Amino acid sequence: MIVVIAEKPSVARDLARVMGAKEVKDGYISGNGYAFTYAFGHLVQLCQPQAYGYATWSIANLPIVPTTFRLEAKKVKKDGKQMDDAGAVKQLNTIKRLLDEATEVIVATDAGREGELIFRNIYYFLQSKVPFKRLWISSQTDKAIKEGFANLKAGTEYDSLYMSARSRSESDWLIGINATQALTLAAGNRGLLSLGRVQTPTLAMICSRYLENKDFKPQAFFKIQGGFEKDNIAFKATSNKIDKKEDAEVALAKITVGSEAKVVKVEAKETKEQPPLLFDLTSLQQDANKKYGYSADQTLNIAQTLYEKKVITYPRTGSRYIGEDVFEQINDLFIHLADTAEEHIAAISRNLIGAKLNKRSVDEKKVTDHHALLVTDEKPGPMPKEQQQIYNMIAKRMVESFSEVCLKDITTVLIDAAGLELIAKGTVIRQYGWRLSADQVELPDDDKNTEDQDQENAQLPKLIAEEMLTILSLELAERFTKARPIHTEASLLKAMETSGKEIDDDEMRQAMKDCGLGTPATRAATIETLFQRDYIKRDKKKLIPTDKGLTVYNLVKDRSIAKVTLTGKWEQKLEEMRANKVSYDVFMKHIKDYTERITKELLQLRISIQHEELKPLQKGKIKCPKCASGHIQLYDKVAQCDCYARGCDFKIWRTLQGVFLEEKEMKNLLEKGQTSVLKGVQTPEGAIGDRALRFQDFKVMVV
Repeated sequence: MIVVIAEKPSVARDLARVMGAKEVKDGYISGNGYAFTYAFGHLVQLCQPQAYGYATWSIANLPIVPTTFRLEAKKVKKDGKQMDDAGAVKQLNTIKRLLDEATEVIVATDAGREGELIFRNIYYFLQSKVPFKRLWISSQTDKAIKEGFANLKAGTEYDSLYMSARSRSESDWLIGINATQALTLAAGNRGLLSLGRVQTPTLAMICSRYLENKDFKPQAFFKIQGGFEKDNIAFKATSNKIDKKEDAEVALAKITVGSEAKVVKVEAKETKEQPPLLFDLTSLQQDANKKYGYSADQTLNIAQTLYEKKVITYPRTGSRYIGEDVFEQINDLFIHLADTAEEHIAAISRNLIGAKLNKRSVDEKKVTDHHALLVTDEKPGPMPKEQQQIYNMIAKRMVESFSEVCLKDITTVLIDAAGLELIAKGTVIRQYGWRLSADQVELPDDDKNTEDQDQENAQLPKLIAEEMLTILSLELAERFTKARPIHTEASLLKAMETSGKEIDDDEMRQAMKDCGLGTPATRAATIETLFQRDYIKRDKKKLIPTDKGLTVYNLVKDRSIAKVTLTGKWEQKLEEMRANKVSYDVFMKHIKDYTERITKELLQLRISIQHEELKPLQKGKIKCPKCASGHIQLYDKVAQCDCYARGCDFKIWRTLQGVFLEEKEMKNLLEKGQTSVLKGVQTPEGAIGDRALRFQDFKVMVV
């Protein structure tokens, strides 16, 4: 029997259907010589510190560096204790029974670093010795599945991918657990202060940009703008920036309306504007955030659903290129889009059928595990609005990327007005090319170059050097320097991609992707973790650090754990490991040495933390109902025990059944078991009225 292990039940069902297995059993589907079973994501995890004998948080235990990492079944928290996940244990037993009967295993988890880790952890945890092969496909269409099964890869081809995934997992464990315990203990156990290998430098980027923006003092500068006209075409010409108002006024005094200015130079230049590259996951998330306000996590989930519906290729890709083999199928995809896409996309697709296509996005050497995002030839059925929007974005980017270049004539004119140089620019589009299909996502005004806007004209007349023009108007314009905008998810993803370096060029960003923060597949989860830790919050599209987030940032901002470039270098080494250029032992020795160093650094903060404002809104007046020895701290959104590091994980929301509890009512609830009658309490049935809340068996109910 051949056992196929997929990452989730829905994928296993799909593979089984295509390969002719129809008999549904408990935890798998069998038939035609196969048994298709599945995980639910990570069924197996790295053992927690308790498994190595570290039952409580103590400075004496740090750093915790296991000699050999061990694996255990997935755990869940229940009544403050880590317990085996019953569903995970049951499925692992099913997989073990199937493996014991198997002659061969086919790995059908997601074709990437995380998918490889999910399978290997199960395989090694169950101590299986059955030989395995790898199903590696970039779409879930029936055709792709059949071709994949006909061309299985040797499992050993992906050993380096597994070692990279394993190293990432173990390094996250070492740095996350030790740094979190060290900072929490250094702060006197006043609530959990979580740190992480990727999480903390990402928080640092958000906080530093926020503080830079808030502390920014706009500086005034001045420009002189003259109005001209020729051949019934009016245009403006603007000086370069003048820092001092008095200097601008002196220059302006030398010029009068009605006087003449001389055209010194006319420079006309043809430029070719290449179409944008195809989407990878990160660029899709950026544009979806700008255009629709979707979070990175929302976009990933929508794209994953479209992938499982077979209408797009593998979404967690880090490449914006395709190879020649895929390029050969693009014409067929345009035929498909011409029949099925919304009219604007369909019309341009018809024009591209049989045409000479732009090959900017075609480069085999730049394709990683998976090529760029494409639609498949599967006809999409009716979809919810969010899915339709993301599908259309991918389809539209396809027609843009393979369209002709946009040709522009850009004219720059230098004009001498009484010794002052004025500049006018005009752009004429001679061939729209890919821009016919584009509604390029506009950047916020803060990101636009004000100087270029001042000099730009919709149209310029035909001008020649040495001719004289009459000055029809003059204006002294006051402008102000602008702060870099507070991060949105779109700008943060862009910064994570390049480890904070500001690079606008698509191809340059692609070249740097191996040394960014995290991977396309993990960046959304990193951002969501910061929300879950109450380190950041949303203000429309802006990412704003909370007081807790700023406190953590101020404590660690000068420490290496907050340095973006260091984490970027680690990501680069992990990529080199999957290419067999760096060994597991060398990388992990470096990580273990770093763990010891950063733990020592953070524990030394005990001295400086005494002078920091690391405190909840109120503290110490409410006894913890769980551990009795601790006291409840009240934060903006939650109330939690101050004995977290000593094992008490009690936490409760401050807004319950639609009512925000102040200190007095929280004390009544947790110490007396019931609040007084509160206004606006919402019952489970949806009714709203004046009711009390009761705390019983660690649950809150409406009385």
